[in-house]
Amino acid sequence: MKTLFTNIKELVDTGPTVGDLHISNNQAVLVDDGLIAFIGDEESAPDADVTIDTEGAVMIPGFVDSHAHLVFAGSRHEEFSHRMAGHSYSAGGIKTTVAATRGATDQDLRENLKKLIAELHASGITHFETKSGYGLEVETEIRSLMLASEVTEDVTFLGAHVVPQGVNREEYLELVLGEMLEKAAPLAKWIDVFCDAGAFSVEESRMVLEAGIKKGLLPRMHSNQLENLGGIALAVELDCASVDHCTHLNPEDIELLAKSNTVATFVPGAEFSTRSKYPNVRSLIDAGAKVAIATDCNPGSSYTTSMPFCIAVAVREMGFSVDEAIWAATKGGALALRNDLGTLKVGARADFALLDAKSYIDLAYRPGVALVSATYVAGKKVFERTSN
Repeated sequence: MKTLFTNIKELVDTGPTVGDLHISNNQAVLVDDGLIAFIGDEESAPDADVTIDTEGAVMIPGFVDSHAHLVFAGSRHEEFSHRMAGHSYSAGGIKTTVAATRGATDQDLRENLKKLIAELHASGITHFETKSGYGLEVETEIRSLMLASEVTEDVTFLGAHVVPQGVNREEYLELVLGEMLEKAAPLAKWIDVFCDAGAFSVEESRMVLEAGIKKGLLPRMHSNQLENLGGIALAVELDCASVDHCTHLNPEDIELLAKSNTVATFVPGAEFSTRSKYPNVRSLIDAGAKVAIATDCNPGSSYTTSMPFCIAVAVREMGFSVDEAIWAATKGGALALRNDLGTLKVGARADFALLDAKSYIDLAYRPGVALVSATYVAGKKVFERTSN
């Protein structure tokens, strides 16, 4: 099936460096067998089986959400309310979600996954990563990974999220490095660890990541959200694909990231939802580091599935230009997962979103407005906004 999309008012593609966007007007795009086969003037387009008039839409690459925690049960709305009333955030709140997730059935978790993925698609996200980390014991961690593997190829084992309540620290680390990792490795692509205050030290994080690498998993990290323990140096040393949060960076961290292949992934929803200080990315981008923006969708510290919201916050609060933020949410996310998505080029997978907007800039200029009118994954429509 060949499908021709016509009447594209503005088409946005990504270049190789942060903020490098290529804008073309009045375009047509041919999709053949899930791939982009043509981009150009409508008059020059090859024949197609089906033609779809986008009615003057803006076409952007699908957002690539490289950091999400979608396998969970329960809610932490009261915790959020208390934070908004002035209470501080710490990593310990995870225990509430752990209890709910352990008690949920597979069907409960699968239904919540389905709901959240529909929300991701509605916000223009076409590819996503998701993690375990709310089981913190063998059975539920493995259940979480099995469910995650049903919906994405980018499955991350995060048994080392925090030490569960009432469990000896050394014994839990032994479990993560032993039985849990042994059973998780065939189901996951990535190994992750939360290297931060209240979670795991740099030395413990090294143990976790190196054990995962020996099992064939690829490394990534949560680090520097609450404090700077020195996790950036470890991430770069082990060639982590991404180090996520990066709220607290020093000049040495910035230099290390700029000289590495490790992407610094920022999660604006976390600072928004925890009333934490926003990091400023300016010095990092100016140094030449690779950056990404992700939703960090989770029930405790960033319960959002909206990439446009994250883009708007990143532009308003974190020093991103509009072009840099959109690049970070598309090509940057792809680099953080070491894939070739986040672009609209001939030969690329046809992952894109259509915006009912005057310009792609409206993603930041019109925060909170539902601009995504349709989302396509490999040329197949996974979301369409209908008017009442």
